[in-house]
Amino acid sequence: QVQLVESGGRLVQAGTSLRLSCAASGFTFSSYYMGWFRQAPGKEREFVGAITYTTRSTYYADSVKGRFTISRDNAKKTVYLQMNSLKPEDTAVYYCAADRSGNDLRDRHKYDYWGQGTQVTVSS
Repeated sequence: QVQLVESGGRLVQAGTSLRLSCAASGFTFSSYYMGWFRQAPGKEREFVGAITYTTRSTYYADSVKGRFTISRDNAKKTVYLQMNSLKPEDTAVYYCAADRSGNDLRDRHKYDYWGQGTQVTVSS
């Protein structure tokens, strides 16, 4: 069955870095666009960034642009989110998601599969 398993989330101090991983199985990972979203308590799930599967072009939310980097390893069926210069407002549960169509990578409703999420907490 389809699985997306995020890992790497933990409590860190502001200004430090963290890398999240998302391991995929049960579908053709190399043919899917991959996205990262996050959800803070009391807020809607929001787009963080996405990566295409062909050119590996990346797209980011303005709030993380220049600090976060998405990459993927199709051989390992894994997508990564490198987060630098973390801020307390980055505190959230981070989810990876897979999208076959790529019609609107910023729209969470367009994604086909989701992971269970990993908690990132940034202390000030």
